Amino acid sequence: MRPRRFLPLALVVSLLLLPGPTVAQTPRIVTETLMVPARDPGIQLHVRNKRPDAVAKFGSDRIVLFVHGATYNAESGFDVPFGGLSWMDFVAQRGWDVYIMDVRGYGRSTRPPEMSQPPAENTPIVNTDVAVKDVGAVVDHILARRGVSKLNLVGWSWGTTIMGAYAAQNNAKVERLVLYAPLWLLKDPPPIGGQGPLGAYRTVTKEATRQRIARGVPPAKVKELLPDEWFDAWWAAAVGTDPVGAGQNPPVVRAPNGIIEDLRKYWMAGKPYYEPANITVPTLLILAEWDADTPPYMAQAVFAGLKNAPVKRMVMIGEGTHAVSLEKNRLQLLREVQLFLEEPR
Repeated sequence: MRPRRFLPLALVVSLLLLPGPTVAQTPRIVTETLMVPARDPGIQLHVRNKRPDAVAKFGSDRIVLFVHGATYNAESGFDVPFGGLSWMDFVAQRGWDVYIMDVRGYGRSTRPPEMSQPPAENTPIVNTDVAVKDVGAVVDHILARRGVSKLNLVGWSWGTTIMGAYAAQNNAKVERLVLYAPLWLLKDPPPIGGQGPLGAYRTVTKEATRQRIARGVPPAKVKELLPDEWFDAWWAAAVGTDPVGAGQNPPVVRAPNGIIEDLRKYWMAGKPYYEPANITVPTLLILAEWDADTPPYMAQAVFAGLKNAPVKRMVMIGEGTHAVSLEKNRLQLLREVQLFLEEPR
């Protein structure tokens, strides 16, 4: 058997921190929109794919699927080109086959009929069980499309619960797992949803979002952390896939309340939705120091629970919030995630 050769970790880090390729070297990126049938009739799941045009075949170690959090769509989370470069672009330019998806009720995926009615007329829709099922449908579609048996997964916030639960049930289909701003048992009231009765969905304004991001940030750092032009571009992507919400005054993003119901049923009641010990694939937990939505103690608890992951790592980024992927230190997040995904197996 030929000996296996590995790059020293320091060299891998150095390569990732090199300046990006010049314009002439940047590969042409192809963007494709897919509508994937969910496992329930009548539901279509919006998936965006970016990949280098020159690459015809991808191995399982170069395919990744991202899923969003509890309130905003995948495009706003992963494909807004801050400074000319989105997270999707960053990964695709490195030769990857990159996918983002909207769970039903979010973004460009099918909106359940309850979202065409006043919220109070129906009970919460699209809980985590449904979201995990939607991820399963998209994963199976990508695996069949590329002729591989597994892929990498990245989840943000509620997306860490979705991807963590999916991985715990389907380790054989997962190459590596990234949990960005991981959600776990709550010690304080949740940052979203309030305490009153829950309707089918909720609405969120631009100003409420700005205030939520600023929680826990030193006042002098708020504008520096997330410049107005970046925040405006992000909000345009968030509200742009919801013409009904965009048409209100002020414009709002509509988001299903299934996650809020699950917060009360599981995370606020001391009952984990999934068991990290059931995850048996390499796992990265990454968060920022000023995250008031999913504070560091949550990541620490998940990290301790990953008893059977062959590799586990936790990284904290300074001067960032729950939305560090939209902020001035976003490239630190992108590079750390990419380092984990690309390091030798």
